[in-house]
Amino acid sequence: MSEFLPDFATAGFNCSPNFGNRAEGFAPSMVILHYTGMRTGRSAEDWLCNPASQVSCHYLVYETGDVVQMVREQDRAWHAGKSYWRGVTDINSASIGIEMVNPGHQFGYEDFPDAQMNAVIALCADIVKRNRMDPAMILAHSDVAPGRKVDPGERFDWKRLHAAGLGHFVAAAAMRKGQILQKGDSGPAVREWQSMTSSYGYGIEITGLFDDRTVAVTDAFQRHFRPRRVDGRVDWSTRQTMRRLLRSMPGGAPAPIT
Repeated sequence: MSEFLPDFATAGFNCSPNFGNRAEGFAPSMVILHYTGMRTGRSAEDWLCNPASQVSCHYLVYETGDVVQMVREQDRAWHAGKSYWRGVTDINSASIGIEMVNPGHQFGYEDFPDAQMNAVIALCADIVKRNRMDPAMILAHSDVAPGRKVDPGERFDWKRLHAAGLGHFVAAAAMRKGQILQKGDSGPAVREWQSMTSSYGYGIEITGLFDDRTVAVTDAFQRHFRPRRVDGRVDWSTRQTMRRLLRSMPGGAPAPIT
């Protein structure tokens, strides 16, 4: 495939060879947001189009708001890797991947500028409408791959996205003193936290032990919903924010998983 008409009308295109067919029975049902984590947008675009990289995305959004499509939405881009959300393990087959140019935590993590945020909002709105998606199903790479990925990170403006009718967001509960759960802890309170995170959609086993996976999932949740302090520990604010989030879901909180 040397060229195609972009699915998003105002996008340019730079065709990546790194794609395949979606698995049988899959259509796009979620959008996964990433940052490039490279020093420049040009180097990221080149890498995403390099056969040796074995990675790609559907769209790349520059800081200026310019959008480049690399893989057709009907095809399966290679952006999510090993990942999970609400029972889905082939996230690449179920999603559309958007990379946002940002140096990331390794190279001087920056805020996402207005032009870029506006472009991402317009792009997501168009994707959701055309693919008849649930607009809440816009997720962070870190949500579907906690511990392995941290992007787009705590600087991404989920509140602004949600104000446009996209993604899922609640105001974080205030910081206050209270019980803190952390690595090595065990018991009913840990089990309750694991149950809540699993109910929301994260991939976690409910063991009652605050293990490395629980730290990773907690960290991912905080990056998305309680970014003021990202430390992988469950304090009062983290716990209450999760409870708010579950109550805000259509139909209320899911039944607890035990």
